[in-house]
Amino acid sequence: MARVDAVIFDLGNVLVFHDNELLYRRLAERAGTTPAVVRGALTEPDLFSALNRGLLDADGIRHAVGGALGVALAPDEFTALWCCHFQVNHAVLPLVERLVGRVRLLLLSNTNVVHTAYLRPRLPLLERFDHLLFSHDLGLVKPEEAFYRAALARADARPERTAFFDDVPEFVAAARALGIHGYVFYDLATFIRDLAELGLLDEP
Repeated sequence: MARVDAVIFDLGNVLVFHDNELLYRRLAERAGTTPAVVRGALTEPDLFSALNRGLLDADGIRHAVGGALGVALAPDEFTALWCCHFQVNHAVLPLVERLVGRVRLLLLSNTNVVHTAYLRPRLPLLERFDHLLFSHDLGLVKPEEAFYRAALARADARPERTAFFDDVPEFVAAARALGIHGYVFYDLATFIRDLAELGLLDEP
């Protein structure tokens, strides 16, 4: 019997891979600078907050990133660069799909409107999730407690009956602090092991 009523998934490096170093290199090549400069610009706290808390729309993101790098980017060029580092994690999707209808499925992701618009059509499985919680919609980011509590409220599940998978240990620790079964996502093998521990691999 499953130990949980709801499973919450992160997006990046769980359902899709994201190679941030590739993103930094591609933007650096376009801007005529170094990946280190790009990394510093994109992780600057004010820009990070504006991106992930939904303070900027798609054009706002394009102008903000271009301005930070000193380069003007057309919309199509920007989208191609800004999303160049994603690859769908095809190996994990069948296992997630097996959970549809057995537990409530939720997504909890720190992301921005451009990445969401790019990834949703490439992940049709998301349309079978019960709730999608994007940071840019709620104005909240992991590891803020309010973000996790919003997911629990949408799931209508108690923390001890909820599991959470994320690749960032800090974000998993925040979930565990609320009593959620938190698992760091490493690879397919550990994911299978964790699902078995939760009693979610014992049905066809």
